Amino acid sequence: MSDALLSVSSLEASYGDARALFGVSLEVNAGETLALIGANGAGKSTLLKSICGLVQHKQGKIVLKGEDITNLRPSEIVKRGIALVPEGRRLFPSLSVEENLLVGGNVERPGPWNIGTVFGLFPTLQELRRRPSTHLSGGQQQMLAIGRALMSNPELILFDELSLGLAPVVIDVIYHMLPSISSCGLAAILVEQDVTRALGFASRFICLQEGLVSLSGTPKEHSREEITKAYFGT
Repeated sequence: MSDALLSVSSLEASYGDARALFGVSLEVNAGETLALIGANGAGKSTLLKSICGLVQHKQGKIVLKGEDITNLRPSEIVKRGIALVPEGRRLFPSLSVEENLLVGGNVERPGPWNIGTVFGLFPTLQELRRRPSTHLSGGQQQMLAIGRALMSNPELILFDELSLGLAPVVIDVIYHMLPSISSCGLAAILVEQDVTRALGFASRFICLQEGLVSLSGTPKEHSREEITKAYFGT
């Protein structure tokens, strides 16, 4: 039996008749950051959503700390220690910054993250705590989405398109904060369009191509040519 924090075995997923994943397998160890790379439509977001229980039409097995969570509801998966920072942030528009964070904390899992520690990580959010989430910049909204996920005190956090649509200076700020998150022993799967940045931060990577794993390993094990070929299929 694997000692991995998360183990995904032969995962298949579809949207109606459209198959998105074809037998994907991966493992994530406690405290490890895994980069998930691939072109648009490769199945990266589908994989994260499947792990979180947001894709219902799937086969295979998803195990967290020895427990089969394949068919659990999303709310039950959050309680067991997986949090998603979704593509597009998906904040609650009618709620303030602080209220969005408190929603994330409703799970009441023990751990280091609370309003105070999230504001310590992102001081800008504390200054804007009463402001509606719709009145934030894109970078501030991404910080809030990360903070909301941390409030559930997960053991595994899933970042879906972390830097998409953000200015380079904002991306630098967010990546500067990621080591503080990892230092708490939190494992992560990072979906990122900027391959160079993703490989520079993660300890291992998996490349998807049309729903299949085309390459995996550590960034030092493969040349950029190999990674490019696995990414584009050329």
